[in-house]
Amino acid sequence: MTRESRNSPAARRIAFATWRDLPRLSSDDRLAAAALEGRGVTVVPAVWDDPAVDWPGFDTVVVRSTWDYHHRPDAFLGWIAALERGGVQLWNPPPLLRWNLDKRYLAELGRRGVAVVPTVTVPKGGEPSLADVLGDAGWDLAVVKPAVSASAHETWRTSREQAGADASRFARLVHAGDVLVQPYLSAVEAGEWSLCFLGGRYSHAVLKRPRAGDFRVQYELGGAVVVAPPPAALVAQAEAIVALLEEPWLYARVDACLVDGSLVLMELELIEPTLFFHADRDAPARFADALRA
Repeated sequence: MTRESRNSPAARRIAFATWRDLPRLSSDDRLAAAALEGRGVTVVPAVWDDPAVDWPGFDTVVVRSTWDYHHRPDAFLGWIAALERGGVQLWNPPPLLRWNLDKRYLAELGRRGVAVVPTVTVPKGGEPSLADVLGDAGWDLAVVKPAVSASAHETWRTSREQAGADASRFARLVHAGDVLVQPYLSAVEAGEWSLCFLGGRYSHAVLKRPRAGDFRVQYELGGAVVVAPPPAALVAQAEAIVALLEEPWLYARVDACLVDGSLVLMELELIEPTLFFHADRDAPARFADALRA
C-alpha cells in the first residue's frame, strides 16, 4: 500500500496506543474509536511497547491508554523518539509528551502565572528529610508523590506528626527518583474537576470524588465520577491554562480543585488521560472531528 492510498479517506488507518493490560482499548477509548470508524477511519489498538507493531504503517498514532509508562519512563521516551525519527505523526506531539511526563512542569506553569498547588521538589538522592521539608515549608499535612507517576502510584498523605514514621518510605522514593511534596488541599475531599479539551476547545467535564477517608480520586482506588456542569469561571480559568501550550495538540485534561472559588491546578494531563467520553454523548464525535482536522 502506498502512502498516497493510506492517506485517502477510505483507507486512513489510525493506531490508538495502549498497554498490555488493555490490548483491546478501554471502554472510553472504544467510544472514540467508534466515532472515527463511523467517519470511515480504521482504528487499530496497538500496545506501545510491542516490538511487532509497524508504527510507520499508520497514518497517525494517538497516545491513549499507555497506563504503564511511568514504570518505564526511559523506554516510553525511547518509543516516542523512535516514532519521531521515523516520521510518524503522533498525538499529542512529542515535545508536549516529553514536557508533560515529569510533573515539574507545574513549577513552570506557576512561573507563568497559573495558580498551581505549591510544590517542593526533592531531587533524586537528595538529603533533606521529610520532617525538614514539611518544617521548612510550614505544612502540617502534605502529599508525597514521584515526579514521574500516574494513577496515584506511590502517592500518599503524610503529616509533621507522621514524618518520622514515613522517613524510610520517603527515603526509598528519593533514592529512586525526583520526589514532589505538596501541601494537602482539603478541597479535594469535595471533589476534583477534570475539564476535557478536544482540538483546542473546551468539550466537557466531570467531578471526581474520593471515597470516604481518602483523598485519591482514581476509580480503581474507590473514587467516583459525577457528570456535572462546572462553574463558568472554572472553565474560563482552564481555557487560560491550555492557551499557554505552544505546540498544536489534540487533547488536554485540566485537573483542578476549587479553593475559595478559584481554580488551583493539580495536573495538566497531556499524555494518556481518560477523557470521559461517556459523560457527553457528543464528545466522541468532537474528538473524531478534531483528529480528522
